[in-house]
Amino acid sequence: MSEQTAETIIEASGLSKYYGPFVAIEDITFSIPKGQVVAFLGPNGAGKSTTMKILSGFLAPNKGSAAIAGHDVSKDRLAASRALGYLPENGPLYENMTPRELLEFFGEARGLKNRSLTDSVERVVHQTDLRDVLEKPISKLSRGYRQRVGLAQALLHDPQALIMDEPTSGLDPNQIREFRKNIKLLGKSKTILISTHILGEVEAVADRVLFIHEGKLVFDGAPQDLHQDCTLEESFYRLTDNSQATSAATAGLAGGSV
Repeated sequence: MSEQTAETIIEASGLSKYYGPFVAIEDITFSIPKGQVVAFLGPNGAGKSTTMKILSGFLAPNKGSAAIAGHDVSKDRLAASRALGYLPENGPLYENMTPRELLEFFGEARGLKNRSLTDSVERVVHQTDLRDVLEKPISKLSRGYRQRVGLAQALLHDPQALIMDEPTSGLDPNQIREFRKNIKLLGKSKTILISTHILGEVEAVADRVLFIHEGKLVFDGAPQDLHQDCTLEESFYRLTDNSQATSAATAGLAGGSV
């Protein structure tokens, strides 16, 4: 499917969020077509989490709009939420529950019942490889397994879009490798936006990069365009150097946007 005809699944249009005089994000605009895995890259505090919270309906923007699968997040919240799976950074889990109990609880909250609930739980358990810990209290699970539980609940209703905020933060190298493998597999059937400040994440999973710095989008393009003549680390330093950010943004948005 060409970029011109691909259905837009995740869309941000002129998103801005202010806290008094502080500008969290300003005029963030992008669209992500069906079947694309996009890395939302930037330093800590750049505005990644704010943008994702607006896209998922947890925050309201001061300006602009967000849409999931064509549903305006502010005006049609329920329809948008049905099309979206959201994994926040350090997403809360009920530690006294087992993964099975938690998945059944969230499934019922999403309106799944009887056979549909059973089948959905079985599907996500298989997708995230939770079988061995399904009956253990979540409080006893490693951080890697907790992330799998969080991902499983985000996938329960089989959403078109998946948004994840720093999903590999705090994981060890083996856990990161397994999580990235899951993302690559999910990217075959879902539209994914994954925020990170880990450069290795970009080359490992992404078809495209959105780079945000100080609340503004400064690059939109393919990973290879981000570091054509230098390393990813050097590109990161260049894009977060305020003396160079404006010219980099102009070049990236003009030449590498999709």
